[in-house]
Amino acid sequence: MVRTLWTAASGMIGQQINVDTIANNLANVNTTGYKTETNEFKSLLYQNIQTKTTTANGANKPISAQVGLGVRNASITSHFTQGAFLESENSTAFAIGGDGFFGLKGEDGQTYYTRNGNFIFALGQNNTLILSNSDGLPVLNSAGNPIQINADQYMADRITVTEDGQLCYPDAANNPQPIPGMIIGLYQFQNPSGLKKEGDALYSVTAASGEAINEATNPNVEKSVVRQGYLEGSNVQVADEMVNLIIAQRAYEFNSKAIQAADTMMQEANELRR
Repeated sequence: MVRTLWTAASGMIGQQINVDTIANNLANVNTTGYKTETNEFKSLLYQNIQTKTTTANGANKPISAQVGLGVRNASITSHFTQGAFLESENSTAFAIGGDGFFGLKGEDGQTYYTRNGNFIFALGQNNTLILSNSDGLPVLNSAGNPIQINADQYMADRITVTEDGQLCYPDAANNPQPIPGMIIGLYQFQNPSGLKKEGDALYSVTAASGEAINEATNPNVEKSVVRQGYLEGSNVQVADEMVNLIIAQRAYEFNSKAIQAADTMMQEANELRR
């Protein structure tokens, strides 16, 4: 019965983490570029009750008797399916169609990656315009350098971006002309689910994700497209999350019932001597 208590307790802990994950999905249903997460579980060790027969020769049984000792959380997996494109009035709002990520230079000098393309042109040093996110982290170009242009030569609200990420500026005839070297960098990963979540819709590289693959320099990946004037919404399906929440709640209740049953059985055994 003590085994039952610990087994059921592990189930309650696992389902609590599951509910936490679902709650986080629902909380971020309107977060730009957010990717839904799901819990993965695995069983704990099994204890051998009986492996041999009770006959005189004591041969091994064709099917042994093993009892499980509970469950634990194995992983919380992010699913990088495409979110819906939402129209934005911001001319520096960009949505990615495909598997790419934007690159951002962090304050610590490290490169971070995001699907949130809600950018702005911030005024930098030496009268430059720097394309950055809402926290001021500069967006990287296809060469891995921050995108910055001369504020004396370009007006931010007249800059357009092509589907391949090329920044353009209209000439005297109002025809868009490419700004040299100014291509928004897009990066892919062999295993995006292995990226480390840093918060603020940012991800960092891990050994599980593999190194970033620059779409501009690698011809073996399918190129993503950039949509100016749109943002990628989260891919959270509220109906699915509500169903998963009900299932997790019921599983939590079942495990609590198992603890109550074990407690009742122990109480009955304790009262046998009376």
